[in-house]
Amino acid sequence: MFPTHRPRRLRSHPQLRRMVRETVLTTSDLIYPLFAVPGQGIANEVRSMPGVFQLSVDKIVEEAKEVYDLGIPAIILFGIPEDKDTDATGAWHDCGIVQKAATAVKEAVPDLIIIADTCLCEYTSHGHCGYLEVGDLTGRVLNDPTLELLKKTAVSQAKAGADIIAPSGMMDGFVQAIREGLDAAGFQDTPILSYAAKYASSYYGPFRDAAESAPQFGDRRTYQMDPGNSREALKEIELDLTEGADMLMVKPALAYMDIIWQVKQASNVPVAAYNVSGEYSMIKAAALNGWVDEERIVMETLTGFKRSGADLILTYHAKDAARWLGA
Repeated sequence: MFPTHRPRRLRSHPQLRRMVRETVLTTSDLIYPLFAVPGQGIANEVRSMPGVFQLSVDKIVEEAKEVYDLGIPAIILFGIPEDKDTDATGAWHDCGIVQKAATAVKEAVPDLIIIADTCLCEYTSHGHCGYLEVGDLTGRVLNDPTLELLKKTAVSQAKAGADIIAPSGMMDGFVQAIREGLDAAGFQDTPILSYAAKYASSYYGPFRDAAESAPQFGDRRTYQMDPGNSREALKEIELDLTEGADMLMVKPALAYMDIIWQVKQASNVPVAAYNVSGEYSMIKAAALNGWVDEERIVMETLTGFKRSGADLILTYHAKDAARWLGA
């Protein structure tokens, strides 16, 4: 005897499937990452990330206009400075590359939300996310001195026009330090999107090509999270919320959908998922070889992130996804 309810009845027509779809991806869910470099008229394609470019500020502005016209509400800016040093001067200097890009985009596209990645690895000569002991080749970052640099960086980015500050270095107490710095500088209304659960992942490889931020020695496992831990992620988000985080991020996304779900269930703030470079490059490589249908696999992947609890998705697929959604 068959049951009265037959699920296939609701799958029989495309419009019917659309009507009963439980999870719906929209352009409002998307955030597009951009990499800013010094110079003029520069668009250097990242070898390991087809379709992604290092862009000079004038080209960043062109991209920002296109992003806005596609209905994507926000970009996140990363910077590659001309010079690097142990103090990460390019991160917090008022004439830093992210600061210049933020100001130019805000002038050209005032309604586009600008998120500033607030980290130091792109700006330090050793490629780590903060201060190191002189002569230390282990990559153990000094936590509290680094907080002072992050505070300076956040304030400088806000002054330049960043709407949201996104600290990503996984330093203990970084949200509180940045909140104090922003408030003291008159940016009480600038929200913080914390990379609250950022794992020491192998999926970041292509990003380090794009941002030129690979560590010169050691690795980042003393400050990024162990991939085997989930309870630790909940402790991290609890601490960040207590310190004043307005939004939380899980990075990477694809192998961490369970973490996205747990963070969503444990918090009452917007949760972002970072669909990172390695995830992007795997799909791109497979699509270029004709092994997968790029549009279908991208949209399925992004929908999966949203189904797992993500309110926002940072993805290099954002422009393509916006076009497909509008088709």
